[in-house]
Amino acid sequence: MKPQARAANQVHQLPTQSAEQIVNLEDRPLTHSFKHSFRDPHGHVVITDRCVFRLVKKECELQVHNFLNSEIFGRLVEDGLLVRTELGSEKDFGEELARSAHVYPENNYLILKHERIPFQSYPYEWPPEMLYAAGQLTLDMMERLLAEGFGLKDASPYNVLFRESRPVFVDFLSVERRDRCDPTWLPYAQFVRTFIRPLLVDKYFGIRLSQTLRIYREGLTPNDVLRMCSHVQKLLPPFLTLVSLPALLTKISPLNRQKIYEKRRSGSPEEASFILSRQLKGLRRKLRAVKPDANRKSEWTDYVDADHVSERYLSLKQQFIERVMTEERPRMLLDVGCNEGHFSSIAASSNASTVAIDRDPAVCGRVWRKASEDKLHILPLVVDLTRPTPGLGWRNTECRAFLDRACGPFDCVLMLAVLHHVLVSERIPLDEIMQLAFDLTTNLLLIEYIPPDDPMFQLIARGNDHLYESLSSAEFERISEKYFVIERKERLEPSQRWLYKMRRARVA
Repeated sequence: MKPQARAANQVHQLPTQSAEQIVNLEDRPLTHSFKHSFRDPHGHVVITDRCVFRLVKKECELQVHNFLNSEIFGRLVEDGLLVRTELGSEKDFGEELARSAHVYPENNYLILKHERIPFQSYPYEWPPEMLYAAGQLTLDMMERLLAEGFGLKDASPYNVLFRESRPVFVDFLSVERRDRCDPTWLPYAQFVRTFIRPLLVDKYFGIRLSQTLRIYREGLTPNDVLRMCSHVQKLLPPFLTLVSLPALLTKISPLNRQKIYEKRRSGSPEEASFILSRQLKGLRRKLRAVKPDANRKSEWTDYVDADHVSERYLSLKQQFIERVMTEERPRMLLDVGCNEGHFSSIAASSNASTVAIDRDPAVCGRVWRKASEDKLHILPLVVDLTRPTPGLGWRNTECRAFLDRACGPFDCVLMLAVLHHVLVSERIPLDEIMQLAFDLTTNLLLIEYIPPDDPMFQLIARGNDHLYESLSSAEFERISEKYFVIERKERLEPSQRWLYKMRRARVA
């Protein structure tokens, strides 16, 4: 299937760690349903506010039952590699769609019901560390399936979601029964295009995944990358094998190139298995060659440790956040401008499923590594709230816009040390910022007010201080109270910054 077909599985969903974490969806109105993955001729996914269904054409019924009843299916699910899936009923499906005012399909389908993943994300919103982890998962899946006579018929990052910090394979129909004497894995080139080359240009040229995977849905061809390389680079690893030689091979005639995709058979299953094993090992080596640098730096890495941030200030802020987390126990939290995730970790430690966003891939990569190592309930995404990810794909609906996914699931939003950046760097009016905060949270907002005379405010104002002469704490509170009830505020000494706990008003 095509990469965009994977996007259908990526829906904002709810934490599955414990009953206490489950958001009561019965209290939320049913407002929409989505039909996606029409690119797959064998079925499609229907997403409602409460459920995720996959409708599979009856012609694939034997394939589905063979995999559902196999031992490898249970082991992959138990190990957390594959999304939990069970057979659904027409009654459950019809009732759910009836509540969503969705038209019930006329054709006969086999109905599968999928586990809900806490929050949907797309590969172009991941830091490179997460794309690398998704690539490892894809190869793990292929190797384990191969040993049981199954395989993957495509290799796209859209097959993968992140259950918070851990990747999980979600495209059930990508699994197929293989001919044991077939020595080829047809998605080999797709894996290189969509995983390896985007990581290559990120690592060596600083071209972000948001610049490649958002534009090139099918990934990067050798010629896409070749024009970026110097003459020397073209002759050196990893460019020689990933770019230069493949670009040379693409010059062969289309008729000969088509032979690459012709069916082949080895003399025995053992021979085919040996050849496939070598192919997968080769892909692992290529993937390791473009592994993101864990020590890479940016303008915002180590920002919290900078001299302008005092220990007293951080301590008071941390105590404030910890107290609110203990009192309120939010179920799902959005941390806007998370930097290296210090406060995201505090929220996650209180059992809040946390989505941490920042526009800097380097800091998001650090958040993901820590969350992955410490098994924290954090999903870091490279998203700039002032320029959020738009809807993409056919009619802008295959991949949903970030704000479309984010408005509704969060009962707490953190906006710490971010207000002045939005006000000054982006020239967004305060009223607009507070209205967006109102839309993002269903309950709490923890927001930091930074006055115009703050050194960091003045630094980013670049002499335009006169534009913010009317801004004061009183004005900030006046506008905030149009949308929120201020329940607590505390000065973060020794600075003049204030931290507020606000509760969403019933009507803005």
